[in-house]
Parts: sequence; C-alpha cells; structure tokens
Amino acid sequence: MSAATETSARTVLERFPAGGARGQFPAERFARARRMEGLKAEVVMDLASDAFLVIVRNETV
Repeated sequence: MSAATETSARTVLERFPAGGARGQFPAERFARARRMEGLKAEVVMDLASDAFLVIVRNETV
C-alpha cells in the first residue's frame, strides 16, 4: 500500500490504473475492505492521471 496523500478536501489512500485489465474492480475491493475497517472510503476517477483513486473525504468542523 502506498502512503496516503492529503489535499484540503480528501485523503487519497491508494491509486489504481484505469487501464488495468480488471478496470475499477481492484479499487472497489480495496475501498470495501477499508469500509469494513470503519473508514468512509469511496472510489473516484481522476481523469488527469487516468486512475481510480480510493479516497476518504476530510471532514471540516
């Protein structure tokens, strides 16, 4: 697993290439495992890098 990358609105937990043979399935599986650990992980598409990102939105209080 790569190190998480933080931006003001989200933390990227992992990146998966969009051109992979299995499409977004590996990203969805990774996100599901993180949700089972209690994180609110979701998969988004980053068009600029042509990758599926598993993210957690940073909550502001």
